[in-house]
Amino acid sequence: MEVAVIIFLSSGLFLGWSLGANDAANVFGTAVGTRMVRFSTAAFVCSAFVLLGAVLSGAGASHTLGKLGAINALAGSFMAAFSAAVTVYIMTRAGLPVSTSQAIVGAIIGWNLFSGFPTDTASLIKIVGTWIACPLLAGVLGVFLFKVTTVLVRWARFHIYRLDAYTRLGLIIAGAFGSYSLGANNIANVMGVFVSANPFTTFNVGDLFAFTGIQQLFLLGAIAIGVGVYTYSKKVMLTVGGGLFPLSPAGAWVVVVAHSIVLFMFASQGLEHALANAGLPTIPLVPVSSSQAVVGAVIGIGLLKGGRGIKWRVLANIASGWVTTPLVACLVCFVALFFLQNVFNQQVYRDASYVLSQPVVERLEADGIEVKALVRLKDKRFDTVRGFREALREHVVDLSEKAESKILSRAQISPVLIDNSKIWRLDNTSLTKGQVSAMWPLVGRKFDHLWMLDDALAGASEEWRSRPPTTVNKLFNRHLQGQRREVYGVFQIELSRPE
Repeated sequence: MEVAVIIFLSSGLFLGWSLGANDAANVFGTAVGTRMVRFSTAAFVCSAFVLLGAVLSGAGASHTLGKLGAINALAGSFMAAFSAAVTVYIMTRAGLPVSTSQAIVGAIIGWNLFSGFPTDTASLIKIVGTWIACPLLAGVLGVFLFKVTTVLVRWARFHIYRLDAYTRLGLIIAGAFGSYSLGANNIANVMGVFVSANPFTTFNVGDLFAFTGIQQLFLLGAIAIGVGVYTYSKKVMLTVGGGLFPLSPAGAWVVVVAHSIVLFMFASQGLEHALANAGLPTIPLVPVSSSQAVVGAVIGIGLLKGGRGIKWRVLANIASGWVTTPLVACLVCFVALFFLQNVFNQQVYRDASYVLSQPVVERLEADGIEVKALVRLKDKRFDTVRGFREALREHVVDLSEKAESKILSRAQISPVLIDNSKIWRLDNTSLTKGQVSAMWPLVGRKFDHLWMLDDALAGASEEWRSRPPTTVNKLFNRHLQGQRREVYGVFQIELSRPE
């Protein structure tokens, strides 16, 4: 691997370390704070299961971050991750369990503002909604589980030593589950910004399994999280474990379980599959904050006990950190990108070219977009996304975000050449034999827009056709879009740009 790539990935590793020092520590914060589990034991279990969760189940939550802003240059990914890491580090130094999720979202928005690429408002609203839902849901679960646990303990009448042993074991098991869920959910915060510019390629381990480039990326991030847990997490563990509200051992166990369930709900692709197959609304796969889940559960138990022991000043400091974190990360990223581009001459984003050719106009009309206002822009080429968006707003009155997004998607020039010499690379992808066979008739053809290739593939085989956008078909269509992106990665050619 090139030295430059390692340098750029270092910011993701720094962010992983920061997450381990802050968010990941919260999995065992109440257990360590109540002295039921030793810090060394908590750190080992947490690190091991975070790694498993990241590698095995980490892809789900990264999709939403990708929609919010697909950072397309390695230097830009570096600075977004670095800005988020610096923000989290500053908060960690103060002993506050801030949200890494909020930090990386703020950094991505900063990159969007600097590059001129639009921010997907729908994805942003979904993410911000989870920032509110996460602590509330954890609080409700905490209250329910605490009541159930109290009743069961009274009914069982365990000897105090046996109860103590069961509680310790329960804290470790719950912490392992929570660590796995955290790795699956929050690895998107650490390495999600590098997915679009991922430097790794898939390699096969014999005929056993394929280790994808994304899994390699997530493995590196998970190792960094583990190092953060070991080296710098104890202070935040003690803040959450005893600084907010004094917890009994049973209360500590309830907090860990409630926190773990919430993270699992927002990370589990299996749960999403089950709900979708049943025709039920699915829970969005969004990287939520471990800190918010823990704090929500602790406050829920505190309110159940009357709220008198809650340290409201500590809670106010934590809440202020949640509010300021995305704003600080956004500002830091925007300013840092300016210096990285103009002082160090690094390409922090790859601009896109656009043209409203006749085929594009016809396709937009088929999509239900009003094209009359676009006539003046027809056949004009724009070599920056900012310039094209300004032209659209100048010529189209009341241009909605949805319409702008569709126009940008259809008009973007992304040439793809189906090269006979590259088809073998599809063997290391998730494509089926039928999908690969359908590509052979397209060998030698060039497509100026990605949607043109999509239409050609859909016409060649039913396996390439999207299904109606229903809840049941949601997972199929998302998987199909991922397969299309794999094809783009193999056959996309460098766009020649004017000097």
